[in-house]
Amino acid sequence: MLKQIRPAILMIVLMTIITGLAYPLGMTGIAQVLFPHQANGSLIESGGKVIGSSLIGQNFVSDKYFHGRPSATSEPDPKDPTKTIAVPYAADNSVGSNLGPTSKALIQRVQGDAAALHKENPSVPVPVDLVTTSASGLDPDITPAAAYFQVPRIAKTRNIPEADLKALVAAHIEERLLGVIGEPHVNVLNLNLALDALKKS
Repeated sequence: MLKQIRPAILMIVLMTIITGLAYPLGMTGIAQVLFPHQANGSLIESGGKVIGSSLIGQNFVSDKYFHGRPSATSEPDPKDPTKTIAVPYAADNSVGSNLGPTSKALIQRVQGDAAALHKENPSVPVPVDLVTTSASGLDPDITPAAAYFQVPRIAKTRNIPEADLKALVAAHIEERLLGVIGEPHVNVLNLNLALDALKKS
């Protein structure tokens, strides 16, 4: 029996060292050398302070900023831990709403959001990503159409010509990776940082 136990224990120890220590440390070291920005969270700094990550959306609600997709993430209610409350872009609780296409709550929410957005820009159809949540609830990007849709509101709020804002959006469109992977998109945080810089210049 000892002959069978000894090699089993040895294999457990050996595989723990290889897969639990050597491999993760090796991959971390390689990532730090080859992709340090991504390995450290794709953090975005402004004025020497970390203000977010290009991988995680933020809840911009002011009319003077571009808004991201709705987020379905939630957190325990501080007043009643047995319940949850909506906390958009809660990075520690990445989740979709899990509401199906026949859900009355989902239909009412989407219809309400679409109606509000239609008032904001009645001459253009509401882009679908401005009323639907992503699977993670943390999507930092919107489609170019969603960014252009918001230009009239921001132009009015900030008193900036629409042509300048459209040029800003166009400059921040990220194309498909290698020309084939994904869809053109705009990172909302980067766009809003450029928007603030545009106003100051």
